[in-house]
Amino acid sequence: MTTAKLFLHGVPDSPAIWRPLLGALDLGDTPVAVPALPGFTGPLPAGFPATKEAYADWAVGEVEALFAAHGPIDIVGHDWGALIAQRVAMLRPELVRSWAISNAVIDPDYRGHRLARIWNTPVLGEVFMALSKPARLAGGLAAQGMPADIAAEEAAQWANRDKRRAILKLYRSAKGLSFEHDWARDIAKLPANGTLVWGAGDPYVELSVAQRFAANTGTPLAVIEGAGHWAIAERPAEVAAALRDFWSRL
Repeated sequence: MTTAKLFLHGVPDSPAIWRPLLGALDLGDTPVAVPALPGFTGPLPAGFPATKEAYADWAVGEVEALFAAHGPIDIVGHDWGALIAQRVAMLRPELVRSWAISNAVIDPDYRGHRLARIWNTPVLGEVFMALSKPARLAGGLAAQGMPADIAAEEAAQWANRDKRRAILKLYRSAKGLSFEHDWARDIAKLPANGTLVWGAGDPYVELSVAQRFAANTGTPLAVIEGAGHWAIAERPAEVAAALRDFWSRL
């Protein structure tokens, strides 16, 4: 039976970020789920606190639904979706055949990038959000390698106030991007079937972070040259090749 796939996007993205990679993977009849993180493409659900734990619990629910229909799944995550994917694999390893993550990793020594620190700071984060305009965001994303059409689509969602609120709540629940005292303590619980796929020129989470994690855990690392943080959309053919190679060895 073909293994179902779950793709989790990050910040400030939406499921649109996966289109180039899904096209390159050409998964045919494989069951595929590409959900939006709650609050990222529409209103935040009533009572949803938008913390990292809440998003992990939500993702566990997505995995449980796929597992009930198809058995153990392959989970793929990018950016915050990568962190959430790893957390799900730690919490419910019996539901996951494999995990593959791109350009973010739960690391006790990583202290976050500059933007994460801004979002983590009360008042400063709100001011930044208020001053961030969709056109400028679209230009910035495209300049960093995201296809222009997807950059424009992602930027248009910036008008969703709930999305901006959710991002602030998410980063603050993780103290910027520090997992030293919680999720990182469970790294040993990760299932063995995992891999890292990394854009070599990522300015937010440097390649050295991935290299350190790979060395400490024995997790294989595929480096995508000529790509940055959004390698999944910038170099989809190379990322697809890395994923197919990984899955073929399971």
